[in-house]
Amino acid sequence: MGAAMIAATATPASARPHHGSGHHAHRSHGGHHTARVHHHRRLVARLSRWERGVARVRVEGVADAQASLMMPGTASGGMAMSGGFGGDSSVVAAARSYVGGGNPTGRRSLWCARFMNMVLERTGHRGTGSDMARSFASYGQRVSGPQVGAIAVMSRRGGGHVGVVSGVDAQGNPIVISGNYGHRVREAAVSRGRVYAYVMPN
Repeated sequence: MGAAMIAATATPASARPHHGSGHHAHRSHGGHHTARVHHHRRLVARLSRWERGVARVRVEGVADAQASLMMPGTASGGMAMSGGFGGDSSVVAAARSYVGGGNPTGRRSLWCARFMNMVLERTGHRGTGSDMARSFASYGQRVSGPQVGAIAVMSRRGGGHVGVVSGVDAQGNPIVISGNYGHRVREAAVSRGRVYAYVMPN
C-alpha cells in the first residue's frame, strides 16, 4: 500500500488525465476551422470583386469598340452614323455641304435625281443624265448593301427617290443625303425596305 501511494504521488501532473483537455482540443480545432472559413470567404469576395472588374472592363471595351465605329452626323441633329465602309467620301462631303438648304438645282419639282447628278458631276463622276430617280438603278456598279458613298435608289408612293449613303443607323437602316426631301436637302435614315438598289458611282 505504501508503494502504491508513493507511485501515485510520483506520477507527474502532466500524465494525469484532465477533464477539460478534450474540450480544449475541440475548441482549438473549431477555432482553426472557423479561421479557414473566414479566410475562404475573404478569398471568394476578392475573387468576386476581381471577376466583376474583369466583366466591367470587357463590357466597357465592347462599348468603346462600338463607339469607335460611330460618329455624329454633322448636319443631321446628332444622328449616329457608322463609318468605315470604304466608299467615295468625296460624294458624301459634297452632298452634305448642301444639307439644310433649299433647291440648288434650278429644277422646280422632282429634283432628287437632278441633285444627285449635280453632286456626281461636281466630284468628277459621270451621272445618268436623267431626272428620273430610277435611272440610277441601272447606273454604276451594283453592291449588295449600304456603303458610304453608294447611291441608294428607293421606292416611294407615286414615284421614286435617290440619294447618297452617308452611314447606317443602329437598326441597319441606311442614312441618306438626298435632295427634294421635304423640299430641301436633308440627311436622314430611311427604311432599308424602301431601297431596292445600291450602286457605286462610275
